[in-house]
Amino acid sequence: MKNPWLSRNPFLSLWLSGANRVLGAAQGHAKNYARRQQGAVMNEASRAMLEFWLGPARPKDPIRKRRSKRR
Repeated sequence: MKNPWLSRNPFLSLWLSGANRVLGAAQGHAKNYARRQQGAVMNEASRAMLEFWLGPARPKDPIRKRRSKRR
């Protein structure tokens, strides 16, 4: 006699495929967010290190003029 628990189930297969797609997309978004945060932390750390070592010898950024909005 054939075991019914071992037979193929197309609905389960479709459900698992959809779940795999959703979880893969969520994983991609989470990795992208972590990569952006890591870049921001590295930029802030390098900025703080330069400020510590160079101190007042570092030239200040020029002040940019704001442009008026064109209509």
